Amino acid sequence: MAKITPEQKELAKNQLEEYRASVKYDTKDYPVELIVEKFKKGDFFVPDYQRAYIWKQKDRSYFIESVLLGLPIPFMFWGELEDGKMEIVDGVQRINTLSCFVSNELRLNGLEKLTSLNNFQFSDLGTAQQLRFKNKTLRIIVLDAGTTNALRQDIFSRVNRSGRMANASEFRRGTYPGSLTDFIDSCQKKPEFKDICPLSNEKYLRHEGFELILRFFAFTNNYLEFQHDVAPFLDNFLVENQESFDHTAYENEFSNMCIFVKKHFPNGFAKEGIKQVPRVRFEAIAVGVALALRENPDLSVANIEWLNSDEFERLTTTDASNNPGRLKKRVEYVRDALLRGNP
Repeated sequence: MAKITPEQKELAKNQLEEYRASVKYDTKDYPVELIVEKFKKGDFFVPDYQRAYIWKQKDRSYFIESVLLGLPIPFMFWGELEDGKMEIVDGVQRINTLSCFVSNELRLNGLEKLTSLNNFQFSDLGTAQQLRFKNKTLRIIVLDAGTTNALRQDIFSRVNRSGRMANASEFRRGTYPGSLTDFIDSCQKKPEFKDICPLSNEKYLRHEGFELILRFFAFTNNYLEFQHDVAPFLDNFLVENQESFDHTAYENEFSNMCIFVKKHFPNGFAKEGIKQVPRVRFEAIAVGVALALRENPDLSVANIEWLNSDEFERLTTTDASNNPGRLKKRVEYVRDALLRGNP
């Protein structure tokens, strides 16, 4: 490897100082009411490089719910213009959503926390709630008017390229701390689980194992109660059982399932020659095995040829994977196949 010369270090230092000096900004807090008012008046300019208004109804409702809950909202980036107006470098989706809601052009739906506000428009809120919403301040990074268009576009590109939303598992681990969360977290680190459930390093670091194991416990215990939407189903299971689950029973059932899969399934949860494990395939095998072991703790099988059948393939495709009927069929298919194959 080539050694960095003193000249290269000096060049790097000068380049860093040059670029840092070109980024001048101020941090300001604006209330929602002022943001919406100025946006409607056209005091906030949406540049050509900004994305079109692409948020779906669920995204918009989720954002408004976050504001209503008083949760921290990520910074927005604006840029001062010579005529005194503001260019929206990053944040047009959020500002447009705020404007639509305050103008009664958005009806909330699919809320997971404030479920009583589903189907509400802004005018349906009480007076005090409306005022609190309008007075909620959002933090804005305001770039100096001298910031070049090229630098503004670069900031927009970097913010949207590098920003990565927490996935469902990362969100649950941080939002619902407690005994069950800690237990599931420990399960995904067990060597016996890793051996039969290969995950890429990225998926492991982003807690795909936590997601799979939570699904295992939730569906093994409550799959007949599943009603299509996975996210709230898993959230509710985690919250309701956080401190009341039977640690010994859960640990034994998980361990016995892993031992059985390792003994009877040569490729674990994966297909032969494929290292990744689709969630629907994991659910079918893991939950099906656990259900079979509940009926016959001494279960042993002669073969698993059905694993390569067209029927199992059909039941474990992603199409309609969140359909409650499909979930029931695939886990019971595995359960029944194992029980029938008991020598």
